[in-house]
Amino acid sequence: MAHVFELRVYYEDTDLAGIVYYANYLRFIERARSEWVRALGVDQARLRAETGVVFAVRRVEADYLAPARFDDLLRVETAVAGATAARLVLRQAVWRGTDRLFTARVVLVALRADGRPARLPAVLREVLREVPRAG
Repeated sequence: MAHVFELRVYYEDTDLAGIVYYANYLRFIERARSEWVRALGVDQARLRAETGVVFAVRRVEADYLAPARFDDLLRVETAVAGATAARLVLRQAVWRGTDRLFTARVVLVALRADGRPARLPAVLREVLREVPRAG
């Protein structure tokens, strides 16, 4: 089951034609990921303070399927596609009603304060064991 985050397209999200500027989809899915982690019960600020681990996007594979427009109500779905000791792979999609507008495969990595790879913190690994995987 995917996490769902809703948002409204504001004027600032669009170009002169009233269409969502392509890079803003990355902002939308970033917000959705933050809310997904929060919904899992993980406080990222506390996690960083206690473990020194932060997360960074390593790779994004994105497909722009149809445009979103000013004032659209969008839904971002986030689901786990896989995880390793130091990496998390998510599938995200942006929908307007039943129309899928954007999809992404996002690879996140855990990093220490010095920028070197780290294992996913135990609290996150434990939570992820309970999260169903996307197909």
